[in-house]
Amino acid sequence: MGNTPFGSTPDGSKATRAVVLVGPAGTGKTSLAEALLFASGAINRQGSVEAGNTVGDTSPEARARRGSTELNLMHFDYMGDRFALIDTPGAPGFAADALAALPAADMALVVIDPSPERAALVEPVLRRLDELGLPHAIFVNKIETARAGAVRELVAELQPMSREPLALRQIPIREGDHVTGYVDLALERAYRYRPGKESERVEIPGDVLLREKEERTHLLETLADFDVALMEALLMDEQPEQATVMGDLAADTGANKIVPVLLGSALGDGGVHRLLKFLRHEAPTPVAASERVGLAGGGALHVFKVTNAGAMGRLALGRVLGEPLSEGAELLVDGEPSRTGSIFFVQGEKTAKQARAAPGDVIAVAKVDGARPGSLLGSRSAGVLGETPIGAPVRNAAIAISTRDRKDDVKLSTALHRLCEEDPALQWLQDDASHETVLRGINNEHLSVVLSRLERRYGVAVQGRPPRIAYRESIRKAAGARGRHKKQSGGHGQYGDCVIEIRPLERGSGFVFEDRITGGAIPRQYIPAVEAGIRDAMERGPLGFPVVDVAVTLTDGSCHSVDSSELAFRIAGRMAMGEALAMASPYLLEPVVRISVDTPAGTGSKAGSVLSSRRGQILGLSPHPDWARWERVEALLPEAGLHGLDSELRSMSQGLASFTATFDHLSELGGKQADEVVRARLAEAA
Repeated sequence: MGNTPFGSTPDGSKATRAVVLVGPAGTGKTSLAEALLFASGAINRQGSVEAGNTVGDTSPEARARRGSTELNLMHFDYMGDRFALIDTPGAPGFAADALAALPAADMALVVIDPSPERAALVEPVLRRLDELGLPHAIFVNKIETARAGAVRELVAELQPMSREPLALRQIPIREGDHVTGYVDLALERAYRYRPGKESERVEIPGDVLLREKEERTHLLETLADFDVALMEALLMDEQPEQATVMGDLAADTGANKIVPVLLGSALGDGGVHRLLKFLRHEAPTPVAASERVGLAGGGALHVFKVTNAGAMGRLALGRVLGEPLSEGAELLVDGEPSRTGSIFFVQGEKTAKQARAAPGDVIAVAKVDGARPGSLLGSRSAGVLGETPIGAPVRNAAIAISTRDRKDDVKLSTALHRLCEEDPALQWLQDDASHETVLRGINNEHLSVVLSRLERRYGVAVQGRPPRIAYRESIRKAAGARGRHKKQSGGHGQYGDCVIEIRPLERGSGFVFEDRITGGAIPRQYIPAVEAGIRDAMERGPLGFPVVDVAVTLTDGSCHSVDSSELAFRIAGRMAMGEALAMASPYLLEPVVRISVDTPAGTGSKAGSVLSSRRGQILGLSPHPDWARWERVEALLPEAGLHGLDSELRSMSQGLASFTATFDHLSELGGKQADEVVRARLAEAA
C-alpha cells in the first residue's frame, strides 16, 4: 500500500464508491442490479430472475428459489465514475450477509415495492441503517404496478420508521391505470419512460402541476432545515438557484441528514438511468466509510464475507480503504503480518485476476487465512484495527443431522466448519448429552439451503430431524435398595455389595452423595467406585432419561478380601441405584425457556395466542422498549414448543416477528404428554 489520500486513486480520480442493495425479499434487488449493469453498459443483455440468466444469483439454491441466498458482487463504470454493487438477500434467513456488508458500503439503496400494505417489511432495515449512520436512499421499484395515491400513502407509512426525514425526489405521471413517467422535483422536469433507453423529457402534464408544486415545496422545506440561507430565501418567497438545491441534496444525503425517495422499474427500465445519475452525484466517497471503521491513516481491507466455494478455494471478500492494495502486500491479521495472495475482481460468478486494487474497490483476496467477516486488516502504517460488529440474527431454528453414509462422518465436521466460516449466522455443535450433531440457523429456510450446499459442495448427504428435547427425571419419595454383584469363575471372582438410600431434593439442587459407612464394611478405596456406579445409573433412569435432584446415602455393604475390586463395586452401585430409582416413584421433567417475542404493533395478541397454543404461560405484553410501534411478548414456554415456532410467528406478522429464548427451569410433565415421551424413548432404545 502506498501513500494515497482517502477517496482518491493514485492518478487523483475519484475512488470506487460501494453501494449495497438491501430490502425485503421479492422487491427486485437482483433485477435492479441487472438493470444498472445494463444501463451503464457493463453487460449487453439484461437477464431476468425468471429466466435464470442474471449476473447475480447464480448458485443452484438461488436459481431454485428465484431469490438470493447469498450476497453477490458486481461493478460498473458510469460517465467516468466507478461503482461496486453488493446485492444482498432480503429473506430473513440470509440476513447475516447484509448485516456484514452494510458497514463496508458508502451508501445503501433500500429497494421496496409500491404497496403501502407491505411498508412494514422495510422497518428492520431502516432501523439498522440508522444505528450505523449509513447514508441511504429508498428506491420504489415496480412503480408501474402502483395504484393511484400509493406513493403518497407509502411515504406516510415509511416516515415514522425513519429517524431522518424522507425527501420525495419524484412523483409519478399516470396515463389511465399505468405509471408512464415521473416528474423530477429538484429539476422541475418531466420524463416519460422508454424501455431500453433513457427516459424522454416531456412537458409536465397539467393534471400533476398542483401536486408537483406541493411536493417541491415540501422538498425545499426539508432541505431548508439544514440550510439557513435556503430557509431565508423561502421565507422571502424567492426561488432558490437550481445549483443550490442540487448541492444541498448531495450534501444532506451524504451526511445522512435526509433519505431521498426515488421511483422506477427495474424490469421496465423506468428511472434506472436517473438512478445512475443520482448515485454519481450524491453517493459519498469512501472517506466516510474509512472514518466509520476507525481508519485514521494507512490502508486496510475491510472483510465482510469469507467463501470456500469454487476452484480458487478460500477467498476473503472485502473492500479496500485508504490506499491501493497490491498482490503480495503485507496486512496485519490478528496483529500478525500476513502477505495477501491473488486479487480478483468479481462480477457475479465470474472473476478476473488483477495485480492491484484501488481505494474503494470491492474485491476477493486469496490466502488471507485468518480473516473472518467483520475483520479490519490494516497495513503496518494503519496498525491493528480490530473488527466491526456484525450483529448476526438470532438462531431460532435447529436440526439434528446424521450422514446417510457413515463413510462421510469424517468429511462432515470439515464441511460444517467451512460453512460456518462463511456464514456467521450458522452454528454447529456436538451435543454430549444426546450424542447428536446439532445445526443451528436463523430459520428453516436457512437450514434447508445449508443442507443443500453441504451435499452439493462437499458431497455429504445428511438426514435431519428435530433435536432431542433435554428431558430429565426425578423422584417423589425416598427408597432404599441393595446392590450385590457376585461372579465366580476360574481364578479371581468378582464381589461387590452395597446398600443405599435415596431421597428427592429441591429442584435445581443436582446430585448429592453421602458416605455413612462405619466399621470398614466397604474399604475406603472402593467408595468412589460405588459413587461412580450410582452416577452411571443416573445417566438413564427408569423412564429413559438422566436423573436429577437426588441425594444418595451409602449406608452399608460388604467386601471379599480376594474377589472385591473397583469394577465389582461400581457394578454393585449401579445395580442398587437402578433398583432404588424404580421404587421411588420417578416422574418426568421437561425444560422450560423464557421467551421474548418482538413483533409489530397489533400482532402482539396473536403472538400470545400462538405461545398459549404451545402450552406457553404469558407473562406480559408491552410496548417494545426501543422500537416505536412494536410490541414485546414475554412468556414461559416448554422447550418442545420451540419447534416450528419461528415459522408460525413470521406467518402472522408478514415475516417480521422474531424471538429469543433462554433456559429458565425444569418443570414436571405428566399425563398423556409424559406417556408419549416415555413411549417414544423406549421405542428409540429398542
